[in-house]
Amino acid sequence: MSQITNNKYKIYEKKIGFVNWVGFWTLYKKEVLRFLIVVIQTIISPLVTSLLFLLVLSLAIGNDRGEVLGFPFISFLAPGLIAMQVIQQGFSHSSSSIMIGKIQGNIVDILYAPLTAAEITLATNLASCTRSIAIAAVSIVVFKFIVDIQFYNFFYIFIFTFLGSFILSSIGIIIGLWAEKFDHMASATNFIIVPLSFLSGTFYSIDRLPNILKNVSEINPFFYIIDGFRYGFLGVSDGSVKFGLIYLVILSFITWFAAYILFKKGYKIKS
Repeated sequence: MSQITNNKYKIYEKKIGFVNWVGFWTLYKKEVLRFLIVVIQTIISPLVTSLLFLLVLSLAIGNDRGEVLGFPFISFLAPGLIAMQVIQQGFSHSSSSIMIGKIQGNIVDILYAPLTAAEITLATNLASCTRSIAIAAVSIVVFKFIVDIQFYNFFYIFIFTFLGSFILSSIGIIIGLWAEKFDHMASATNFIIVPLSFLSGTFYSIDRLPNILKNVSEINPFFYIIDGFRYGFLGVSDGSVKFGLIYLVILSFITWFAAYILFKKGYKIKS
């Protein structure tokens, strides 16, 4: 009798299939709508920033000051500026999503939902990738009216946009979990993300760097994101595109897995 009573009140975990596709899609849709509601801030603002960089540098340096990788400087610069915004906004979306949820206290809605840590982190990452792809697409269309942009291979444009934003989104989740206030997030952005994106061949070819700095650049994942993205337009690159592709695929798994483990353990989000 006692055994029957114990079984009667035993609590079982409710299962919703191997993957909760409805919950996954709902969270993804929520994250996408979060940036679409403020499209001027999330899509148009990065575009304006890129255009300002293009305007200032084209006026300061000019388009007739030699070639880079066999192309006019402005044609070389434009893809780098777009890729830089893809990197920065990929990080910004996921980190701000986690941070705002922690500060407002509504992150418990996600924690208590029938979603696994893998589903939550992947949905957030894919929403971040959607935002970065939207920024890249809008920027390319606008830049096409200003700069003579060539298209060598759309596959490389897409895959390096996706991998770059996916990696930075995973890093954003990690930083969002670690940060306790917006000052911490700002520090990570100002001292890690922005410097690495600026010093990754956005404005120059790494062939012009001293050997030591060139070797450092060749292990910087930001360099391969920008270089591979630019290769999709120009058909030439500073580094090995194949190596960069493999490197970024491996890194995307590593960074996502780290974000997954931290979220699963409830790092700084569970008491």
